[in-house]
Formats: sequence, C-alpha cells, structure tokens
Amino acid sequence: MAGMNWNDRYATEGFLFGTEPADFVKREAGRLEPGSRVLCVADGEGRNSVHLAGLGHAVTAFDASTVGVEKARALAEFRKVAVDFNISGIEAWDWSREYDAVVGIFIQFAPPDLRAQLFGWMKQAVAPGGLLLLHGYAPRQVSYKTGGPPQAENMYTVDLLTEAFGDMEILRIDDYDHEVDEGPGHSGLSALVDLVARKSG
Repeated sequence: MAGMNWNDRYATEGFLFGTEPADFVKREAGRLEPGSRVLCVADGEGRNSVHLAGLGHAVTAFDASTVGVEKARALAEFRKVAVDFNISGIEAWDWSREYDAVVGIFIQFAPPDLRAQLFGWMKQAVAPGGLLLLHGYAPRQVSYKTGGPPQAENMYTVDLLTEAFGDMEILRIDDYDHEVDEGPGHSGLSALVDLVARKSG
C-alpha cells in the first residue's frame, strides 16, 4: 500500500522534494572516502543518490515507488551520472550486502516496530569502519506542518537514535530547527534530527 501511495504522490508534475540534495547530505558527504560504495535507502526521486554519484561514489539506491525511481533515473541521466537504481520495499531488500556508507533521508514512513527492524537492517549493511548517515524530523515537526507524516511516533529523537545506534561510534547527533526549501514536499521551518555514526572496524 505504501508503494501505491507514493506512486500517487510522485505522479505530480516536477519533483515533490526538488532535485537538490538535502542540506545534511551536502554537509556530511565530505566524510566519505573517495569512490565509496553507498546505499541510499528509500531514495524517492533520486536527489540524494544522484548528488552522491556526482561526487564520484558508487551509489546503489532503492525505493518502492516505480514512479519515484523513473524520475530518479531521469534525473541521473540529466546530470550524466550512474546510479544503480532498484525498485524494492525495505522488507524485500537484500540487506546482506555491505556498503561503505548507508544513507537514510526522511525515511519516516515506518512506524516504531518496523523502524526498529529497519535500523537493524541498515546497521547490518554498513561495512566495518563504514558510516551511517540518518536525517529526519523530530516529533515537534507535526505541529510545524512543513513536511513529513502526521504521526509524531514515526519521528526521531536524540535519545531514540542514541539507544538504537549506541553500539556504533556516534560522530554527530543533533536536534535543531532549520529553514528547508526542498520542493513542495519539504518547505519552511523544520524540526530536524541528524545522526552520523561509524561502525567499528
């Protein structure tokens, strides 16, 4: 059902979340070693995976929405970069493959039980010494109404992420408000939470 819902959302003209990467991705991409193998989880219309491929990384991306992946492929072609795009839900993805970095940007469709599984899968996919980059909304985002789902329980808190990823070396964790301009889907003052963590080698 989620795939159908996202197909409907992505079927609008243009890009729902714009074609530029999230500010978090632009800011944190410098942590990646040149030519890193990167997995972009639930990548939507491809703005983040295409940006990382443009920096010279070997990027794999997946999303459940066929419409979103079609748009992502078109964006990659326009930017003249190569991304290994795949159509898959999170439960169907092969999490046994390892990457130098796993990136999750606004993947807050998952309710708490599924989110706990997803976090475990993402950690599993990070190679020893690799990075996890996670960026999403804090619960107060629901009252801001500038993007994201209406369920506060789907959002991130510093305590939640510290507990979930406490077995990794946390390099950055932050909760802050920021003006976001990422297409009609994310626009205005937003309550954001960032996590960058390294898996022990």
